Amino acid sequence: MANTSEYIQVEKVALRLITRAEQCTSGLSRKLQKRGYDPDCINKVISDLTEKGLLNDSRFSRFWLQSRIRLTRSPRRLLSSLCARGIDHDDAEAVLKEVLNEEDVEFTMLVKFVKKYGKKAGSEPRFLKYMLKNEGFSLTAIQRFLGEE
Repeated sequence: MANTSEYIQVEKVALRLITRAEQCTSGLSRKLQKRGYDPDCINKVISDLTEKGLLNDSRFSRFWLQSRIRLTRSPRRLLSSLCARGIDHDDAEAVLKEVLNEEDVEFTMLVKFVKKYGKKAGSEPRFLKYMLKNEGFSLTAIQRFLGEE
């Protein structure tokens, strides 16, 4: 591992980045690597910050989803975007499920999606159902929208 002064420097930069905006472990690691710091030192700093609760991928995911959910067209796209940011697929899926269940967020998102893209499915409900399922909407939300509850 790098020396103590490098550790302090890496930690200082990491804390400054965390102070500006919520970070995920992989994103913070990439930012620190771009600055040329030693990978072992980066891993140690990230481990320590995670242990202290200053760095938390679930918290990052929740904040990120809440800021993007109204701009994104489907749950599938949100999930793939989180995974592209280095969030574990299962963790991303769990947080997405939580956020979508809050205050009818998923249903509102589904209605917006149908208004924008529903014509592609034609007038046949089964095609619309297939399209919505393919975009990652839950069967419960789809059935509610189609009046099949």
